[in-house]
Amino acid sequence: MTIKSWPQSERPREKLLHQGVSSLSDAELLAIFIQTGTQGATAVDVARNLLQQFGGLASLLSADKQSFCSARGLGEARFSLLQAALEISRRQVYETLGREDVLSSPEHVRQYLSLHLTGLQHEVFAALFLDNRHRVIEYQELFSGTIDSAAVYPREVVKRCLRCNAAAVIFAHNHPSGVAEPSDTDVRLTRKLSDALALVDVRVLDHLVIGQGVQTSLAERGLM
Repeated sequence: MTIKSWPQSERPREKLLHQGVSSLSDAELLAIFIQTGTQGATAVDVARNLLQQFGGLASLLSADKQSFCSARGLGEARFSLLQAALEISRRQVYETLGREDVLSSPEHVRQYLSLHLTGLQHEVFAALFLDNRHRVIEYQELFSGTIDSAAVYPREVVKRCLRCNAAAVIFAHNHPSGVAEPSDTDVRLTRKLSDALALVDVRVLDHLVIGQGVQTSLAERGLM
């Protein structure tokens, strides 16, 4: 049975148009992206198999080119399409942030950082550099490490802040485990960076830990 033989209310594309995109399951969204099935399997069947193979949507979206293209039903054309779609999402959120005071749009900050850091298999430490009105100057990924940790050098962070002429900064790093619980090391590092940057009049506004579908703010936890 093909998707065209399904009732219209159950077809992913028609469901999206009439009920809204939030009404679709992960498999249905992925099926619209894949567009076609394989012999004996609809696009939704292929999507379900891919989600099972990769362990979920986030892992599929963050897969490297080799892993993505080797999966049945995908390939270089769809990898290029996916990367373009993800970059459009990042740029749209970044454009919004660039027009706003980040303190008035904390959800946009979380969304932007999550788009960059969720699902990575290694730890990355990043910074969002801000001007004196807390508008975004630049986003940079500063350090990367193994699956367990990233070596962060305060001296290099200070240099990057001065180079960007930043007045404030928001730090973020991912936990490849998917658990967004700050460690004692995360707290100590944040305080160390805050002390170093205070010497050059740069404020650390927050440090976000990015997990799988969740972010934890050290500032909100009172850990800074």
